[in-house]
Amino acid sequence: MIVAHEAGLKSSTGITLLLKRNFSDSRKIDPSRGTHLPDGTPNDNDRVEIGPTQLAFGEWEAAGLVLPNLAKMREYRWKRLTQHIVDRDYGGLLIFDPLNIRYATDTTNMQLWNTHNPFRAVLICADGYMVIWDYKNAPFLADFNPLVRENRSGASMFYFTSGDKIEDDAESFVGQVKELMDAHARSNKRLAVDKIVIPGLRALERAGFEVMEGEEVTEKARSVKGLDEILGLRCAQHACETACAEMEKATREGVPSGNMSEDDIWSVLHKENIRRGGEWIETRLLASGPRTNPWFQECGPRLVQNNEIVAFDTDLVGSYGFCVDISRTWWVGDEAPRPNMVETMKHGHEHMMTNMSLLAPGVSFNDLVHKGHHLDDKYQRLKYGCKMHGVGLCDEWPLIAYPDQQIPGAFDYELEPGMVLCVEALVSSDNGDFSIKLEDQVLITEDGYENLTSYPFDERLMGQKT
Repeated sequence: MIVAHEAGLKSSTGITLLLKRNFSDSRKIDPSRGTHLPDGTPNDNDRVEIGPTQLAFGEWEAAGLVLPNLAKMREYRWKRLTQHIVDRDYGGLLIFDPLNIRYATDTTNMQLWNTHNPFRAVLICADGYMVIWDYKNAPFLADFNPLVRENRSGASMFYFTSGDKIEDDAESFVGQVKELMDAHARSNKRLAVDKIVIPGLRALERAGFEVMEGEEVTEKARSVKGLDEILGLRCAQHACETACAEMEKATREGVPSGNMSEDDIWSVLHKENIRRGGEWIETRLLASGPRTNPWFQECGPRLVQNNEIVAFDTDLVGSYGFCVDISRTWWVGDEAPRPNMVETMKHGHEHMMTNMSLLAPGVSFNDLVHKGHHLDDKYQRLKYGCKMHGVGLCDEWPLIAYPDQQIPGAFDYELEPGMVLCVEALVSSDNGDFSIKLEDQVLITEDGYENLTSYPFDERLMGQKT
């Protein structure tokens, strides 16, 4: 009655309505919106699926970005996988890789733990019937996706969980797979599998399945992005670049004090990624000063000195699970970088932009390998492992190698609209004391390409500012 009095309500009905309204609002992620957010996710703090934060939504709205329709994105991926299964005359596709599971179902469950403990699996039959095996105490994690027709458990058949009874667990799991394949693929025993433990493989073969290469299916399916995936990628790109700007600000403010480590710098990117609903970062590729050469040293406790180079590669799994893989090199300090640093930076920038200019639908991967910019001889031995590579939920197919690293027949394909590639440049001389690392993320369009990356290059290293 005190609440009624203070609120000016005269009846118990009014109290009930007030409480219902307040309770309903408190459960919403954004009380200013209706039942669903702009990307179609429920406006409910207790929702199952993970996703962007209010901070990210606000930044994207300010930037004028169009959000993806997640239901349509999920349907596109499911149809694409199913079509690839049918096109190869397979009875089904059995997947264990957590990123393939994410692609097929848009569900997550302890993704990093799952990479080395394969407790989840998904089966997609040729008729589109999709089943997920999840952690036994988490059967609800796929409930939001109606494309997942069944949720089961029992895919854990690795030694940590099964011990010396791993063969029994494998037989039990494969028994479920056979039951489903008999119902939805009938006599077709051609089953594509992406990754599987040895007891599981042997159990499938004993059950009469012809095990086919599943990674070829998933990588090809994932390589061409649909409209809503591209919208999601744009959002993730914006969030990543905003996080990079915060990392650069912290670096330029903190390094001159003499008490900022590489780990300190890298932690800013992690923090800002999580603040926007990002998920993890696959590597720790940030180095400073002489630790940038040779490249591929991960960040550590080294205190970054004033007037040094800081170089990084994001490898960031951000909003909507999309990977944003860009690289930049900064000069940090009050003095000017050395002339050879500026020369190297310009060479790397030319390398990347020249190779990017080759991108267009119908261009063969072989042409991308053999044409384009040639790094100076002094940079050849330490050059990057590829010129370009696909990207989506992580680094993906295809890999565009340098001519001396090409494997004949491995990538005899052409670019298609909807592919997204990262164009790389690592310019690093033998026995040098620095490297330049650059990378942009690029969308193949109907008539050419669009560089999705807008993050600026360091003006002093580019020789544009003293």
